[in-house]
Formats: sequence, C-alpha cells, structure tokens
Amino acid sequence: MQIVKAVYFSATDTTKGVVCRIASRIATHLRIACTEVDFTLPAARQEPLLFGRDELVVMGTPVYAGRVPNVLLGYLRTMQGKGAWGVPVVVYGNRNYDDALIELRDLMENAGVRTVAAAAFVGEHAFSRLLGAGRPDARDFAKADAFASEVARKIGQAACREEPVAVEGVPFPYRGYYRPRDRHDKAIDILKVKPLVNERCTDCKLCAEVCPMGSISRDHVREYTGICIKCGACIKKCPEHARYYEDQGYLYHQRELEEMYVRRAEPVVFL
Repeated sequence: MQIVKAVYFSATDTTKGVVCRIASRIATHLRIACTEVDFTLPAARQEPLLFGRDELVVMGTPVYAGRVPNVLLGYLRTMQGKGAWGVPVVVYGNRNYDDALIELRDLMENAGVRTVAAAAFVGEHAFSRLLGAGRPDARDFAKADAFASEVARKIGQAACREEPVAVEGVPFPYRGYYRPRDRHDKAIDILKVKPLVNERCTDCKLCAEVCPMGSISRDHVREYTGICIKCGACIKKCPEHARYYEDQGYLYHQRELEEMYVRRAEPVVFL
C-alpha cells in the first residue's frame, strides 16, 4: 500500500468531511500519503476514476432517497479499480441509508475495487438545517477515527479477505428509491421542484459555481439550464440566504422529516 485516496461527491461538504477524516487517519496509521479526488462538480466527472493495486480508496457519496444518487451512476460505472482496496462510505440525513451502502459497495466491486470495510455516517440533511443539525459532530468524528484505526490495523495485518465486505441492505435488485408521502399515504412528487431566489441576491454567482449539475445560469442566476437534484449546495452556501423553496409538497415533506426523525441516528461500521 502506497497511498490512500479520499474520493467523494459532496455538494455541501458534509460527505467530504467524513471521507477525508477517515482517509487521513488511515494514512497516518499506515504512514503513507493521502490525497483527495473530488468529483462533485461537472468538470471533475469528464474523466473516469482510475485506481491501482497499491492504493486504498475511501469513496463517499451522500444518500439520496435511500440510494446512491442516480445522477452519479453512469459516471461511477466508468470507474476502473484494477485491484485497489476500497472502503465505501455513505452519509445520510438522519433518516436511513436503506440500500445506498450495499449499492456503493457493489459499484466499487464491479469496477475491480476490493472492499475491505464500509460505513454509514450521519450528516445534516440537504433539505433542512434542523434534521441532523451539526452532524457530523465530535462524537461522529471520534467513531470515524476508531473506524479508521481498525481499517488500518486490518490492512497492516494483511487480514483482508477476498470476498466483498458484508454490509446491511437488500442485494441487487435493490429496493426502489424512497418516495415522500403525505399522511393520507398519497405520493408527493418533488422531482421537478427548484429553489427560488429572493431580493437579497447580489448576483455573486456562487450558486452557479457550486451547483454539482451545472444547472444554474451564470448570466442569469435565477434561471436553470438543467435538472435540480435538491442537494442544498446553492441554498446552504449562499452568503445572503437568497435561495429558498415555496413548493408546498416540498415544504410538507421537509416538515415531516424534521418531525419524524428527531432521534439521533448513529454511524454504523462494517469490518
């Protein structure tokens, strides 16, 4: 093992924080270098992810509707592992990670990355500043450090097995994407809902720069040129708090999540 790579999609930097913490701690224990591969923005997804046998890949994605974000699947399937070791990590907004972790593990294994450990951590939900607020926190990072120590020990002792790491989740074909429903069990469709812009906008262009889909026009930041995946980047990174939602279905779903999942979900690790 010569290098650890922290590889991630992280629109609001939450997944980045978890993945980089785990990767850097593993590298410290093994006394090897650690680098980052950030494929959040469209320009970073123009070339496939390429790894080698002397690398350990700590790969993280957020959980969207209980799965790996579907907009990333095409890109992740271009990955070439070439026998690298891997640690899949998913970060979810205090509800549940459902089949996201097993899906990310399978994507890595199918690409030739041999998974030796896995984890699901909690972060502030993309839809809310209340759900999972402040997560990951000190307790989460302490668990990330302990997990990294165990991964490093396992690799250092050559205790890695050839079969994929066992994780929770339904094997392929996975369960369908989580769909919000109201209290009458009627589905709420928010797929086409996009944030609006209020009068506080100063046209600083930051929202266009951080959109992982490249869907906000730089010339007219109130206009969308592509899909919105509701990742929260343009809302949570706006210095003027100028973006917001007013769609009633979206707001209803947000309130339901905040009311139903107030308990503290804890990280889960697999070794």
